[in-house]
Amino acid sequence: MEGEKYQPSLIRMWRVWRTAKEMMNDRGYLVIEDDMTLSLEDFAQKYAREDGEPDRSRLNFSCQPSEEMLLKYTPAPTKKEPNPTPEIGTIWIEFNSDENVGLKQLRDYMGHLLNGSFYSGIMVTVKPMTGMAIRLLRGATGMSDGPKGGVEVFVEQDLLVNITKHELVPKHVLLSAEEKDQLLQRYRLKQTQLPRIQSTDPVAKYLGLRRGAVVKIIRKSETAGRYASYRWVI
Repeated sequence: MEGEKYQPSLIRMWRVWRTAKEMMNDRGYLVIEDDMTLSLEDFAQKYAREDGEPDRSRLNFSCQPSEEMLLKYTPAPTKKEPNPTPEIGTIWIEFNSDENVGLKQLRDYMGHLLNGSFYSGIMVTVKPMTGMAIRLLRGATGMSDGPKGGVEVFVEQDLLVNITKHELVPKHVLLSAEEKDQLLQRYRLKQTQLPRIQSTDPVAKYLGLRRGAVVKIIRKSETAGRYASYRWVI
């Protein structure tokens, strides 16, 4: 079997890395197709250390948003701001190799994002972060001590499989500011009247959905074929 000559930890990291690439692609960033389908053999050649363990420091990557994604993340124009700028930009994905990630690692990571002019970042950790680091993370979004777009954290375990590929998970599509306004006008609703989805929901987290966004959920139905519902992200 192909996997037998590779360390379980390398196979695991190969799956995590590929899911991270798929996740960026699903969010709308530009991702090379070959990265999402990289074979275990090629991954081992590129990223395995001499002892067969994965070299996490070489797995880090950045992504640029696609034109379509830039449009989706551009707020609706107002009199005060007739030409709004997109609320999205280059993202840096880092695979931290420390067993315990705390305040120091998080501060170093934020510093790297700011120095590299990254809009936002994703840190993938071996184990869940310490409580102190999580508290700093919650307070840092939009504050001067972190990147503009904030920092997300995933534990490697979360990325072993791409949850959106599961047949029971319906397709989630983020609405642009314009599409959101059209939806609310059509049904004469305020966004607060829509059913809700938590930003911590696994699919919402995977897609990086932010609070205040509206997501269209397309389900398959035996009677109606496909039908859509909408959720407000809280």
